[in-house]
Amino acid sequence: MAKTSTARSLSAVKSFFRYLDREGLASNAAVSTIRAPKLPRQVPRALTQDESTDVLALADDPDQPRWVTLRDLALLLLLYGGGLRIGEALGLDVRHVRNAGETIRITGKGGKERVVPLLPKVREALLAYLECRPDGAPGSSPLFIGVQGKRLNPAVAQRRFRLLRTMLGLPTSATPHAMRHSFATHLLGSGADLRTIQELLGHASLSTTQRYTDVDAEGLLEVYRNAHPRA
Repeated sequence: MAKTSTARSLSAVKSFFRYLDREGLASNAAVSTIRAPKLPRQVPRALTQDESTDVLALADDPDQPRWVTLRDLALLLLLYGGGLRIGEALGLDVRHVRNAGETIRITGKGGKERVVPLLPKVREALLAYLECRPDGAPGSSPLFIGVQGKRLNPAVAQRRFRLLRTMLGLPTSATPHAMRHSFATHLLGSGADLRTIQELLGHASLSTTQRYTDVDAEGLLEVYRNAHPRA
C-alpha cells in the first residue's frame, strides 16, 4: 500500500475506536498512539511558459463555431491570467465581467471572496467572446455557457483541455487546474512574493502556497543540470 493509503486506513481505524469508546463498547488507548507514515509533499504540476503559450494558441480552433472558440480561449486566459479554479471561473456571471475594471471579485472555497487582477488581454478576450455570443450575453446569464445556453459544465472544459493536451503531447498532469498552478509558479519565478501569491490564489494557509517554492526550486535545478559542465 502507498503511504497515503496506509494513513487513510489508519485514520479510519482510529475514528472507529473513538466511536467505540464513546459508546462504551470497547476501549483501546494504544490505537491512538500509532503514528501515521510521513506523507510525501505534493508538488503542483505546472506547465512551462512555452507549454502555456502553446495551449492558448491551439485553443483557436477553426473547426468550432467562432463563439465557442472565443469562449474556450477566454476561459483558459482567465485560468492562467488570474489563477482561478475551474469552478470559480464557471461560477461567474456576465455582469461580473461587464462591471469589472482592472480587477474582478471571485468567490472561492467556503464562500471566501478575493480580488484578482483582470489583465487587459484577458478582459479583451472575455469581451470579444461576449460580443460573439449568440444569445446577446444578458447580464444575469452565466459568463461561460454551453451550446444549449446553460452554464458550461466543467466536464466539457476538461474534455476540451484533454484534446489540446493530446495534440501537444503534454502529460496527463496538464489539466485546467494546471493553468492555475502555472499562474502561481510563473509569478514566483518572476520574483513575486509568497504572501501576494497566497492572496491571489485565495489560500487560507501560507503553507499551501509554499508548495510552489518546491516547483521553482526544481526548475532551477533542471536548468543547472542542463547548463553546468560538471552537473
